[in-house]
Amino acid sequence: MSNPATPPRSLAEALRARDDASLAVLLRARPDLITPVPTDLTQLATRAGTRASVLRALERLDRFALQTAEALAVAGDPASYRELLGLMAGDTGDPVVAAALPRALGALRDQALVWGDDDRLRLVRTAREVLAPSPQYPSPTGLGPTVREATSGMSPGRIQEIVAAAGLPSTHDSVSAVDALGKLFGHRKKMAKLLAAAPAESLEVLGRLVWGPPYGQVTPEPAAHLRWLLDRGLLLPTAPGTVVLPREVALHLREGRAHREPEPVPPAVEPAAAHRPQVVDATAAGQAYTALATVEELLKDWDEGGPAVLRAGGLSVRDLKRTAVALDVPEPIAAFWVELAYAAGLLASDGEADERYAATPAYDEWLDRPPAERWTVLAEAWLTATRTSGLIGGRDAKDRALSALGPGLDRSAAPEVRHRVLTLLTALPEGTAPAAESVLARLRWERPLRGPQQRDDDLRGRLARWTVTEAELIGVTGRGALSAHGRALLGAPAAGKAPAPPGGPGDKLPVHHHHHPVPVLEPLSPPEQATATANAGRLLAPLLPEPLDHVLLQADLTAVAPGPLRRPLADALGVLADVESKGGATVYRFTPASVRRALDAGRTAADLHAFLTTHSRTPVPQPLAYLVDDVARKHGHLRVGAASAYVRCDDDTVLGEIMADKRAAALRLRRLAPTVLATQADPNTLLEGLRAMGYAPAAESAEGDVLITRAHAHRTPPRTAPEPVPDGPPAPDSTLLSAAIRAIRAGDLAATAPRKPAGAPVSGGELPRTTPAETLATMQAAVLTGDTLWIGYVNAEGTASQRVIAPIRVEGGFVTAYDHTADEVRTYPLHRVTGVAELAEE
Repeated sequence: MSNPATPPRSLAEALRARDDASLAVLLRARPDLITPVPTDLTQLATRAGTRASVLRALERLDRFALQTAEALAVAGDPASYRELLGLMAGDTGDPVVAAALPRALGALRDQALVWGDDDRLRLVRTAREVLAPSPQYPSPTGLGPTVREATSGMSPGRIQEIVAAAGLPSTHDSVSAVDALGKLFGHRKKMAKLLAAAPAESLEVLGRLVWGPPYGQVTPEPAAHLRWLLDRGLLLPTAPGTVVLPREVALHLREGRAHREPEPVPPAVEPAAAHRPQVVDATAAGQAYTALATVEELLKDWDEGGPAVLRAGGLSVRDLKRTAVALDVPEPIAAFWVELAYAAGLLASDGEADERYAATPAYDEWLDRPPAERWTVLAEAWLTATRTSGLIGGRDAKDRALSALGPGLDRSAAPEVRHRVLTLLTALPEGTAPAAESVLARLRWERPLRGPQQRDDDLRGRLARWTVTEAELIGVTGRGALSAHGRALLGAPAAGKAPAPPGGPGDKLPVHHHHHPVPVLEPLSPPEQATATANAGRLLAPLLPEPLDHVLLQADLTAVAPGPLRRPLADALGVLADVESKGGATVYRFTPASVRRALDAGRTAADLHAFLTTHSRTPVPQPLAYLVDDVARKHGHLRVGAASAYVRCDDDTVLGEIMADKRAAALRLRRLAPTVLATQADPNTLLEGLRAMGYAPAAESAEGDVLITRAHAHRTPPRTAPEPVPDGPPAPDSTLLSAAIRAIRAGDLAATAPRKPAGAPVSGGELPRTTPAETLATMQAAVLTGDTLWIGYVNAEGTASQRVIAPIRVEGGFVTAYDHTADEVRTYPLHRVTGVAELAEE
């Protein structure tokens, strides 16, 4: 073990000096480090320094922590805290930056991107390589190479010329000459004196390069003001025709600051408008009910088998347009509802030969739940889904179109961005809607984009914008403000009853309202999310409209439903009438075809009259009663069976009329008896033909009973909802963390414990080697003395490992021991132990 008094010489030693709580913070922030669990702290440190892991960690830093890492990448290696503070706060010292720096440095230390004490801060080598300036990858600081880096290929004679022109004494070697030049450029007073003698045009050139990019072009014969800079090393050549401003010169001109604009404080989420919380909750609840009705309408439309699945997967553009028309919404909104139903497991492909989309059996279970519970299914699916409907209509990396329900729509950052946007809303007073741009600015500060390519494709910004729209559509927010049930969905504490803001809805708020600290709400675990979702449902339930058990019948053969109807009433009315218009109230229209549809479904005229009388608040209008009786009188008057098909009717004059009708020619009917006609057409064709002629025939079975026909609801086989695609390994829970830390500590003990020599000498990393007789004797002695041993072991798969064990008994070719590495009692076959060594006393 390293002595705590001596500074660590490596990241592994720095990790070894940490306590378990500090290791847990690291592993929680960087879960990829324990996937799989490292054998010891040396392996953990190696993994923490790999390029992929470091890049992932850098991408998760906030802007100020990243700026701090960028400053360390252009500081000395190692750097002192004082040097880092100078780079961040400048020569004059910025008190806000100085106050924020310990937190940023602490975050870098927690994540093992920086190690060492305040006198010797070291940025992990890989992070330095990623963030340090180079001609190919300029630093975000805009700084260039140091004097030493820029003069690495320069001739000793030329270096001495520069030193002399800068007013420094000549030296015997290039190394000391370059050091002297670097110290001059870093000395504020001496540099000020040197630049005081510079021509104005020279200072103008430096001014153009000072904040970056630090590179410029020169001709083979530079002008006098450029020659003045080149002679004194204030510009150094890097390639023919290219010069660079050395880092030390730029820092002097910037008054020591590595960044033009340090951003130590996150931008505030600004309020845009305020509404009474009751108005927000009511608006959100109304939208939640609309969401339920829309998903139900979508799947009812696809009840007998929805659109075909494209060969590459997904919904065709034509089918999406058709769905948008049916739902009376724009195509992007239709795509959102389709994807939401799919994410909730209510819709899937049926897997048949001519594959189509259809509702799943889970949809029928969903329909039977109370409205608030149905909403929670949709809201939870939306919050955790990685499929992103906003991408539909765009192109993927291979320039293929992205279609609804198709592949390529998963974006693993989506759940985290959704959660963070809604969390930012919890910091505002109740009923307050944020300014969208301030939310985006806050997200950009929390996760800044690195590199121009990522700035071009600001996925997180687009996800945030889509979140704001989708949260309103689904009823998590109302009028842009977070609702009470939306707050509960996140697991956030209920908002305190803030005083109502001045003015009416939509008033601009005074600026002081935004100084609310944003709570740190981590995404919930599945059991916690289930509890939060249930709480949200309980808060929403009383706000949803109560379903009605009546309609208003009108004389123009329409019925008006002034609100949502109870399910049995809605289903029955959907068969007896056609929906004419939707909105706050639904208008149904009765037609001969719709009444015949109800009779075909087994209802009698008496049933229909009773149904209308029971469920109407107004008397049944005479035209509607006549319509029902008129259609019922003709219904079933003719009977169709298989002859291939036949028609029978007690009234032979009706059959005579049919035979005489020219439209019946295609059916090729012939008379078998006064009351029976036969045809080679199948019964369905005969039924449709007679209906087209204006008759209302009924189908009958072989026994002569009327066949009742009902629409067949097509369902897929049982399907599970699509699994979200995670962004790297999931954050470990406390049980996994403590087990992993215990295993790493035990493995580290095995790898670093001092050993007594036994048998062949052992060098670091090799397994101990002893003869079977020596192994047995040492094990038996340890049982008697209670000593702890270090063994080499090869398992059944041939994998070798080192272990620290305390033998309990040795018998029958096996040793039973307490294994410190695994923290449990285990039994090992002696023939698999390669050798044994006693641990030296500390």
